[in-house]
Amino acid sequence: MANTGFVVNTHRFDPYKNFKFRVLWDNKPVLGVSKASSLKRTTEVVKHRSGGENSIDHKSPGRTSYEPLTLERGITHDPEFEAWANKVHAYAGDPTMDLAGYKKELTLEVMNEKGQVAKRYFLHACWVSEYTAMPDLDANANAVAIENVKIELEGWERDVDTTEPSEAG
Repeated sequence: MANTGFVVNTHRFDPYKNFKFRVLWDNKPVLGVSKASSLKRTTEVVKHRSGGENSIDHKSPGRTSYEPLTLERGITHDPEFEAWANKVHAYAGDPTMDLAGYKKELTLEVMNEKGQVAKRYFLHACWVSEYTAMPDLDANANAVAIENVKIELEGWERDVDTTEPSEAG
C-alpha cells in the first residue's frame, strides 16, 4: 500500500482542509474567527567566504524571525479583540498601557472533518500591533463587516503530543 502521509488513518488520502480551525487565548476559544493568516518563520542567510576558496559563497543560518499572525472575524458585540489591543495602547494614552498583561500565549488548532484536533501549535509572547475596529463601509456592498487584529509573536512550536486522531467509527 502506498504511503499517504497518514499513519493511524491509512485509508485517508486527502490532506486536512484549511477551514476547520480554532484559536484559543486565555484557555478558551476566540469567538467568531473566520480567517487566520499562515504561520511562517524565516531564517536569514549569512554568507561568508574563505580566503583560499573565495569564488563561492558559504552559507550558514543567521537570525530567525516569525511573521505576524492576522485574525479576522465578523463584527459582533464581543469586546475581546478591542480589549486586548487596548492593553498596548488605548485612547487615554500611555498610563493605561498594561505592561504586565499585554502579551498572551495563543494556541492554534487545525481539525479534521469530524472536528477532532489533528495539529496544534503554541504561539509564544503574542501581542497586538494593529487593530482594525471597523472596515471600509459601503452601502452598495453585500458583505459581512470584519474586524481584525495583527498579532506579533516571538515564536511558535508544534505540539508534538497532539497525534493523528483515529477517524474510525
